[in-house]
Amino acid sequence: MAGAPSQCVFCQKASNPTPATLLHSDDKVIAFQDIRPAAFSVCVRPPAFDEFSADLPLCNPRNAAFWHYLVIPVQHIPTVNDLRRGEEDYALVSHMLGVGRTLLQRDAPQAKHRFGFHQPPFNSVDHLHLHCFGLPFTPKWKFVKYLSLGPLGFIEAEKLLEKIKPS
Repeated sequence: MAGAPSQCVFCQKASNPTPATLLHSDDKVIAFQDIRPAAFSVCVRPPAFDEFSADLPLCNPRNAAFWHYLVIPVQHIPTVNDLRRGEEDYALVSHMLGVGRTLLQRDAPQAKHRFGFHQPPFNSVDHLHLHCFGLPFTPKWKFVKYLSLGPLGFIEAEKLLEKIKPS
């Protein structure tokens, strides 16, 4: 991760992932549960889990939510504004979305899913990260943080893919 800021919390997480909290890992991305989930579910292990995964820490008792995942690139990319129209960035965002969809289909198959990115200046961490939600939001007012407000606010993953699709 050459050029990545040493203080970037997501770069640190990508370079030294904790297996117990990791939902997915490959050479391009990692996925993990958001530490302050905005989407709600009860603290019940999804039926897709078996006795071999029974001790995976998927439920955070502090907030009783686990259907808010983040998918981040291993390589440091600050924000959606740093993505360019072309094969490489399009493939990366497509892969991030594919990982997010797979995780939510596995863990929250009955929930409505939503995927997107915060755009500057409303991003909390300067490292590209895809929010993956199994809805609903709780409390309900939290949806405001994820409103699509044109060039500001939240951009749906599919809309970002349209913007960076190769010509």
